[in-house]
Amino acid sequence: MIATGTDVAVWVGRGDAEPGTGSPYQRRLLIFLFCFAMVVLYKRRFDFYKAMKHNLWLMVLIFYMFVSIFWTDAPYASLKRWIKELIAVIMAFIILSETNPQNAVQSVLRRSIYILIPLSLVLVIAFPAYGTKPLGNEIMWVGVTTHKNLLGRICYIAVFFFVWVFVDSRLRRDNPPQDYLKYIDMLILGMAVFLLKGPGLGKMMSFTSIATLASGLGAFSGFLLLKKFKRPIGANVLKIVILVCIVLGTTAVFVGGLVFGGEIISSFGREETLTGRTSIWAALLPFVMKEPIIGYGISGFWTKETKAALGNVPSSHNGYLDTLLDYGFVGLFLFTMFFLSSCAKAHKLMHYNYTLGSFWISFLFMIVIYNIAEGSIGEFTNQQMAILLFLSVSSVMVKQDESDMKSLHMSDPQNLDK
Repeated sequence: MIATGTDVAVWVGRGDAEPGTGSPYQRRLLIFLFCFAMVVLYKRRFDFYKAMKHNLWLMVLIFYMFVSIFWTDAPYASLKRWIKELIAVIMAFIILSETNPQNAVQSVLRRSIYILIPLSLVLVIAFPAYGTKPLGNEIMWVGVTTHKNLLGRICYIAVFFFVWVFVDSRLRRDNPPQDYLKYIDMLILGMAVFLLKGPGLGKMMSFTSIATLASGLGAFSGFLLLKKFKRPIGANVLKIVILVCIVLGTTAVFVGGLVFGGEIISSFGREETLTGRTSIWAALLPFVMKEPIIGYGISGFWTKETKAALGNVPSSHNGYLDTLLDYGFVGLFLFTMFFLSSCAKAHKLMHYNYTLGSFWISFLFMIVIYNIAEGSIGEFTNQQMAILLFLSVSSVMVKQDESDMKSLHMSDPQNLDK
């Protein structure tokens, strides 16, 4: 949750947050959380070897991020960024060490939403100096974030989560939520929808987030229909869908626009250039071709000097392009393998908990769609990737029998969610 909002330095007016690494205030807080987490894992006698063994592609990816520090132009800043990624993985291990990791993921997500959505609404309405920002001649809502698209990302995650909660509570009557909790969820859902629409139906509305939410809801509805008609779907089919989305998102950078779907965007009053994103991609593509294999290293490209040289462009507005810039095609391959591995785990989970497995795969689908026009896959310290990380790590129980789980959770072996 700390990584989802505005940096502490921005709130106190210091403005000394560094790109990719945060402010000294945030770093001290993250170091404290890291130390506290290690103490908790030690007391719970957590088996790191087994956890890493069953999250192999994640471990390879984290290791590659660390190795990339050695070819960056700013190794100290890159090291600080990598430590943030490592802390995210440690927090995922904390969730895995819980008695029921999957319920723990839901609790973390719900509590984060309970804080971020109401606080964003308060800032937008009561404290517009903090909750809004000018964009050209108009005003955009940013809430606890720094941009409308980041606020839209929090909102669509909240909406999708609560839709899943309502569906899950109806289909699984063995553990129905308390009445007061349902009313709170509905209230927060209404807040999220209100924030998602923004100040109007024009360009101040995050179209990317709305389109991503629509794709996720469509995928989730499709899974429910498949279950209703008893039509199982294979893991390989789901992997192919995820892989095709990644390929299309990457190809869009090299061809200068969407491979298909431009007419649909135009029908909603949006430019086929994706509001100038294609020109940004064209400007950044030569940098990719200079270091196509291994990239510029973690946080090695988006330095203050690079942003100034590119006219203060904040990002590439394409997660696959950001990944190529930082990690090259090797890094993009490793992220792809992590996604496919996560997809396989989610498909296995569907045999035990169909609605949660469907939520997981739909959420993964939203991530690969969202990153065509925005960037988030290059780091585990944003909302989307943190949730996917927690889900993926917590799924170790799906692959282990009860005797194996005892070695992971020595404090309480009764944690197999059936």
